[in-house]
Amino acid sequence: MKKLFSLLLALMLASSMLGALAEAPVEIYFLNFKPEIATVYEEIAKAYEAATGVKVNVMTAASGTYEQTLRSEVAKADAPTIFQINGPVGLTSWKDYCLDLSGTAFYEMLSDKSLAVKDGDKVCGIPYVVEGYGIIYNNAIMNKYFASANKATAFTSMDEVNNFAALKLVVEDMTALKDELGIQGVFASTSMAAGEQWRWQTHLLNLPLFYEFSDMGGDTVLSGLAANEIGFTYGENYKNIFDLYTNNSVTAKGLLSNKTVNDSMAEFALGQCAMVQNGNWGASQILGVAGNTVANEDIKFMPIYTGVEGEETQGLCIGTENYLCINSQVSPEKQQASIDFLVWLYSSEEGKAYVKNDLMFLAPFNTFEDDEKPEDPLSKEVLRWMEKEGVNSVQWTFAAFPSEEFKNYVGDALLEYLQGSMDWEGVHQVVVDSWKSERAL
Repeated sequence: MKKLFSLLLALMLASSMLGALAEAPVEIYFLNFKPEIATVYEEIAKAYEAATGVKVNVMTAASGTYEQTLRSEVAKADAPTIFQINGPVGLTSWKDYCLDLSGTAFYEMLSDKSLAVKDGDKVCGIPYVVEGYGIIYNNAIMNKYFASANKATAFTSMDEVNNFAALKLVVEDMTALKDELGIQGVFASTSMAAGEQWRWQTHLLNLPLFYEFSDMGGDTVLSGLAANEIGFTYGENYKNIFDLYTNNSVTAKGLLSNKTVNDSMAEFALGQCAMVQNGNWGASQILGVAGNTVANEDIKFMPIYTGVEGEETQGLCIGTENYLCINSQVSPEKQQASIDFLVWLYSSEEGKAYVKNDLMFLAPFNTFEDDEKPEDPLSKEVLRWMEKEGVNSVQWTFAAFPSEEFKNYVGDALLEYLQGSMDWEGVHQVVVDSWKSERAL
């Protein structure tokens, strides 16, 4: 009887344990692409677990290492259940890991279904933010310049600065007056530290290649994806603005190899400079700097002018390279739990509050009303530029860049150029040659 009782007790305990395991909530794993908002995602994960009991493990790849980190993580037993790709190029590497999201609640929320990245009829990635970038400027400093009795130009407002020639005149005159204006340089430091060069080898390089592929007609991303070779025909235009940045900077060229994006955004926030190239995601960096001296109403955007004919009608660079994917290699339970998390984030009142106020995303989902759009100054500026009459936004053509290595080759060449060990002809050749070699791969 004792043995029978012990056996029955053991069976009851085993059954209880199995029941508990069966009822235990599934855990999901989100591999984040954006280091600047890592802490926000961690807060969101805690809020979601408190609301649903489902644990969301958030890991953030270091700047410039996402592809490498993703390759490493998907090979593990506990692989990411939610990851990101950068558009059509990223899809070629990861389509076998992308769950078909057509028919899911998350896909149905997308306002414009054409924005999704597809492999045939298979919906592989869904954009979660529409973003814009250009030159951010401090309007208070600009107004101080325009009011100066010592300025050498006739410009009286930023509305008149609508091409590169005008921008160059204003910037170089401001450099001459920087003591009067109370700044250390017109532009923030050009961040050239390892892993920090993306503003130049990706975002700035977008401009000349957008115009080169525009000359071919049709969609610039599709033209770029079809291009086995490029001429870098607008390379001098790229040089125009890159030289303007680095010749009128807070930091001397020889010291830029140590500068990060955070450094440059802090310089802007502290009023040490008047301008910095970045996107609307940079609002949180500016507003979050201790001692920030820039009032919200003075944080403005202007397009990146490079001297291309007709650029007076050019707008900001608008688009996205951020597409969320669900790992098709994990269990169906984890797949559904991951989808449920994303639906909660972009449709529930609590989730949308995080998207609007903390992530500061312009989210492309039909669940957001007009009063639920971000109120940070740079997101407002993106919307203002998108709605301007007679202004054409610049497409994010870098979605067609052949690889991360291509970007890194360009970044390395730019650093050598700044350090004086490579001339501009050498940079031009690196852009052309590395595009060809990386596309061939």
